[in-house]
Amino acid sequence: MRPRIAIPADTLTEATKVINERNADFAPRMAVNAVLKSGGIPIILPNSAPENVIDYIDTFDGVLFLGGFDVDPTFYHEEPHMNLGQTYIPRDRFEIELVKQSLLAGKSIFGICRGMQVINVALGGTLYQDLSEDPAAQMKHSQTSPGNLPTHHVNVESDSRLFTLLGERPYVNSRHHEAVKELAPSLRSVAYADDHVIEAIESIDSDQIMAVQWHPENMYKHYTEMQDLFRDFVKRSEKLATQAPQQPLKIVHKIGEAYPKEYFG
Repeated sequence: MRPRIAIPADTLTEATKVINERNADFAPRMAVNAVLKSGGIPIILPNSAPENVIDYIDTFDGVLFLGGFDVDPTFYHEEPHMNLGQTYIPRDRFEIELVKQSLLAGKSIFGICRGMQVINVALGGTLYQDLSEDPAAQMKHSQTSPGNLPTHHVNVESDSRLFTLLGERPYVNSRHHEAVKELAPSLRSVAYADDHVIEAIESIDSDQIMAVQWHPENMYKHYTEMQDLFRDFVKRSEKLATQAPQQPLKIVHKIGEAYPKEYFG
């Protein structure tokens, strides 16, 4: 059986012309195709109450967290910055619980843009709500060039899994205004832009988590090294699926509630 890759759905908050309904769930076609091309079978998970996450766990081998709205700062105990973008708390609640349960169940995890930020917040990290908060940020991180084109380089740590896939200084696209601030204890930064904005993270003690700040799903058709990120993710999912997982725990959090210390890494 090919590795099953869960993709939590984004939410279209405006009414669609097709079904004339608000809050329709959808998954970006480019990400779905990248998973298929890499040998995985995508499974789209609609936004749901976080207590339902435990019932999804056995249906997939790896989970891909994609881009979208800003993460609500309540989840890392901050009030909204004046430049915070649109947020959608139901998706945040579902994805944060999905990160935690997937980690406990031994699932492979890959994050893209917002996905990297969600992973960091779920495990106890914080974010710059806008890069204007980061005094070191000087580069253009929200490009106006077409989204499939690279616009800046990143510097990759030589002892990382990412280095084996992309090398020392890959050329990437960029479409974000939030960024990782304080890393969760179980994660390490493995790539930086020239202005030191964190561009990729990995889990410290395993190959379970990898996440990047750029959008390889928009680049993989023309830049083969970006396809390697998805191939590696599918392979990690297949490998981890053969190992005995820990049992998932049913934990539901209220907005603003402090997370148990064991989830901080």
